[in-house]
Amino acid sequence: MNEKIQAIAMRLIAEHDLPPQDLQALLENNSPQLRRTLAEAAQELCRVYYGDEVYMRGLIEFTNECRSDCYYCGIRRGNGAVRRYRLGEEEILGCCRRGYDWGFRTFVLQGGEDPQYPPERIAPLVACIRREFPDCAVTLSVGECSDDAYRMFFDAGAERYLLRHETACDGHYRMLHPLRQRPENRKRCLRTLKRLGYQVGSGFMVGSPGQSSAHLAADFQFMKELQPQMIGIGPFIPQRDTPFGHAPAGTLELTLLCLSLLRLFFPKALIPATTALGTIAADGRELGILAGANVVMPNLSPQAVRRDYALYDHKLCAGDEAAECRDSLALRMKNVGRRLAVSRGDAYGFPPRYKKS
Repeated sequence: MNEKIQAIAMRLIAEHDLPPQDLQALLENNSPQLRRTLAEAAQELCRVYYGDEVYMRGLIEFTNECRSDCYYCGIRRGNGAVRRYRLGEEEILGCCRRGYDWGFRTFVLQGGEDPQYPPERIAPLVACIRREFPDCAVTLSVGECSDDAYRMFFDAGAERYLLRHETACDGHYRMLHPLRQRPENRKRCLRTLKRLGYQVGSGFMVGSPGQSSAHLAADFQFMKELQPQMIGIGPFIPQRDTPFGHAPAGTLELTLLCLSLLRLFFPKALIPATTALGTIAADGRELGILAGANVVMPNLSPQAVRRDYALYDHKLCAGDEAAECRDSLALRMKNVGRRLAVSRGDAYGFPPRYKKS
């Protein structure tokens, strides 16, 4: 790490901000020494706001039907090779019941943009989960919706919403999506969610086709404007039945650097060590935590459908990303000096809307 890069890194650690050209310089000079320096600072900063706790989210992938056709996604509408499924409401509630018994206090309902799961069906499901589990948070991740739909979900009891912007550059977005999917609509959705009062999650893929350091710097700039409470990133991993099925995957090293940078830019954010990170490296989750992440998302979906939610190839469907292995995951977190928390794990300074009666 040369003196210029070291000076930029020290300025980021002190000020939690950089101009885009300096951020690009860090991204383009991704050395082991730089990653160590930033990771150590990111861990220290994470402890200031969240201590040694790592928060669990129970992920329920309830449908892989999708009307969208994103070129990188394995469950895109145009992929005829995927086996489609859709869980019913009772199956979803069964996942929540098992998860609650295992200590989960946040349920993340994630699915494709499924026409058979319109807002009028999702909102009553959210309300039902809230009634049965009043001390839990409900997070939704069901894509782009109307303002009225987001309001309906919020009124039903959803407190958090995950919607990655994927890339903040319009030209790059259009390279990754069909023309009818518009980058301005994705950003509108995120701003609407903020306005309604959600804890909002955004994020991007690292190493997606055509991505440059300038694109990544623009992602940080967009998130500085949005100020999300949650930021999810992971390496791009190709899925063989998509137009980008033979594109190179994103790297572990750049993803870890981006995690540390995110923690330093957004000290109070909730940042997961994703399944994608664990897919490209056996110790990827641990490395993500050591780089500044503080959330893990084990899978509560029925085992019979986990492989069918195939956003990318070789997705982990068993092991410590599965909710059944909570004790093993707790041990792995302990081995890197962290404690798996049994709590809602709200964003710092963002109190829950509901309290257990």
